Amino acid sequence: MQSVSEKSAEGDVSRRTVEELLAEADIEVNGKRPWDPQIHRVAFFDRVLSEGRLGLGESYMDGWWDVQQLDEFFNRVLRAELHSRAPMPKLLLATVRARLLNLQSPSRSQRVAKQHYDLGNRFYECMLDPWMQYTCAYWKDAHTLAEAQEAKLDLVCRKLQLQPGEHVLELGGGWGGFARFAAEHYGCRVTSYNISGEQVEYARTFCKGLPVEVVHADYREAEGEFDKVLSIGICEHIGVRNHYDFLSLQARCLRKNGLMLLHTIGSNITKTVSDPWFTKYIFPGGQLPSLKQLMEASEELFILEDLHNIGADYDPTLMCWFRNFDSHWPDFQKAYGETFYRMWTYYLLSCAGAFRARSIQLWQLVFSRDGVSGGYTPVR
Repeated sequence: MQSVSEKSAEGDVSRRTVEELLAEADIEVNGKRPWDPQIHRVAFFDRVLSEGRLGLGESYMDGWWDVQQLDEFFNRVLRAELHSRAPMPKLLLATVRARLLNLQSPSRSQRVAKQHYDLGNRFYECMLDPWMQYTCAYWKDAHTLAEAQEAKLDLVCRKLQLQPGEHVLELGGGWGGFARFAAEHYGCRVTSYNISGEQVEYARTFCKGLPVEVVHADYREAEGEFDKVLSIGICEHIGVRNHYDFLSLQARCLRKNGLMLLHTIGSNITKTVSDPWFTKYIFPGGQLPSLKQLMEASEELFILEDLHNIGADYDPTLMCWFRNFDSHWPDFQKAYGETFYRMWTYYLLSCAGAFRARSIQLWQLVFSRDGVSGGYTPVR
């Protein structure tokens, strides 16, 4: 059994180790700058070193540390690549598990809908824009979140070259924002697949009276032939084991001269494991694809016509979501509780910091089955 002095010595070593790591990112423990963390429990240092990113997130949820600008803290941590120093035994275990199991199988895919997307439509109404877009906005000529999200929807429609009367297949339709926009502004008919009961109910009301069919089913059940196909924000839930099946389904459903658009968060490096904190608390089964993985899966299915990276636009999008979430928190505090507030704050602001650091990206890829005759004209 360890003596008090031995435990104290180990704690001192852990503290020095964490302080030295953070110093590489110009972060000072208990410093005075907005990105300097304030540590409330000495056990924080041991927990972070032994549990890595999971311990960092859970200790924040437990109130063991705070920081005035969490987004900037993560921007600095990620730019210094401190996140790459995760405890290897747990990382190896996660890698083996991901390779042996299909963590995004149809039965497992229901977890993210129940845990994340079915939190309550009122909650998301307060955080998002009028089009209920829960993906990256497009800020090129926009000044507000609503303008930026409408610009994103229009950008997608223009990239797909939508024409009146075309039938569009949407996989993972969210609250119906794209379907309504395409039907109202481009005269299209949209069939949208979604596994979230809360979202489906909302989308059917949101698109009432328009040529929109919202199907409460897994994307794998989609069938038929369509002029255009798209997925906005679902590929992150697919998993590398399912990339080929995901893309081949879209190829089967796409008419010969049609276009397919894929809008997804992406990883700079190819990997098969996900951030353990996000997997546990935010997106069960989530896994960011790399360009290498997407390109390998698309071989013999599609020709890549256009690749557009708007990842830098996700930073201001997330900051808007956090401000909306924070300002409306008194309406939800009693129902969700303080731990949820800290969890959601950590989620939104750490993501903002990650996009600010350019640690992760947001890609829009446009594919055709056989190549656009004469070439595809990129839209920006």
